[in-house]
Amino acid sequence: MTIEIKVPQLPESVSDATLVSWHKKPGEAVSRDENLVDLETDKVVLEVPAPSAGVIKELKVENGATVTSGQVLAILEAGEAAAAAAPAAKTEEKTEAPAAAAESKAGGKLAPAAKRMVEEHKLDATQIAGSGRDGRVSKGDVIQHMAGKSSAPAEAKAPAKQAPAVKLPAAVGSRSEQRVPMTRLRARIAERLIQAQSTAAMLTTFNEVDLTAVNEIRARYKDKFEKAHGVKLGFSSFFIKASIEALRKFPAVNASIDGNDIVYHEFYDVGVAVSTDRGLMVPVIRNAESLSFAELEVAVGEYAKKARDGSISLEELTGGTFTITNGGVFGSLMSTPILNPPQVAILGMHKIQERPMVVDGEIKVRPMMYLALTYDHRIVDGRESVQFLVAIKEALEDPARLLLQL
Repeated sequence: MTIEIKVPQLPESVSDATLVSWHKKPGEAVSRDENLVDLETDKVVLEVPAPSAGVIKELKVENGATVTSGQVLAILEAGEAAAAAAPAAKTEEKTEAPAAAAESKAGGKLAPAAKRMVEEHKLDATQIAGSGRDGRVSKGDVIQHMAGKSSAPAEAKAPAKQAPAVKLPAAVGSRSEQRVPMTRLRARIAERLIQAQSTAAMLTTFNEVDLTAVNEIRARYKDKFEKAHGVKLGFSSFFIKASIEALRKFPAVNASIDGNDIVYHEFYDVGVAVSTDRGLMVPVIRNAESLSFAELEVAVGEYAKKARDGSISLEELTGGTFTITNGGVFGSLMSTPILNPPQVAILGMHKIQERPMVVDGEIKVRPMMYLALTYDHRIVDGRESVQFLVAIKEALEDPARLLLQL
């Protein structure tokens, strides 16, 4: 029996996808639920699993093609007998596709974009040094590896020559270039950033917060917290809780614009920006106001992991009424984040830095962080934006307010 492998149903907000790479060739045996092909949308990379064991009979679409919901991608000859009768194709693949074999030896630590480049350029992934967590290979690592390879022969062939009478500045390092197409996600990010800048009246206001009290709570209870809940007590839960209390006081900051209407959301779906090899993603924590500190820490950690390993779903990236982004993890001391439309505000966290502060008439060293709130001035006034940041500052400097919702 033959089965048509089709593009899964895409959400209404996603019109099409790009076929990144096939993992199987005609004549190869597959097992049930084995990933056959990667499809890249504006937001995530989707895997298309085999509905049954069998043998790939025909591929209908080539790598790099644009596909839509329900389009036939391949024909599968289903059945265990058919799969058992095609062992030779798998052996042949091991000799003909060194990139795929190398990826297996690397323990599956290739980011999706890196994997695509390795396959396109027929590279040996085991020779590429990964700069990411646990040796994960990013697209930048592949580009750097290719640049190193292209520059090596030129250096080897350079003959020794007598120095000229007038010495010219010598070129430093490799001057090679790599031109690669922009991924759909990166193109979508660029489109949304331009959209935000051209349609919203963006303005940013700043404040600073003393994190002494938060640090003391984390130091005092971190071991008990982790033992009781199985997750570390970080800063994310404090900032999410503080933001929600501030949003309760200033509902316009939790609103969105729909045409000529202002939509006031009576729930708090908080997006937490995550940096990945493919670009910035913003998983959304639904009904964050109903979650405990531990539940928030778990949600942030799980979403960040899913975003980085490419397993996050489109539904987990859509919606959101307010966003928090943390440039401090990269050392940023201050920035002006850009809105995530149709939201009207985004909170920027930054690096914690010890600075001398005047406290009760005395100069003391305090762990300080600059906060930035970028907002849409069309519906959020300057007074509201300033008071919103002050509310977050007060909640973090006196965390008891978070328990009492003051």
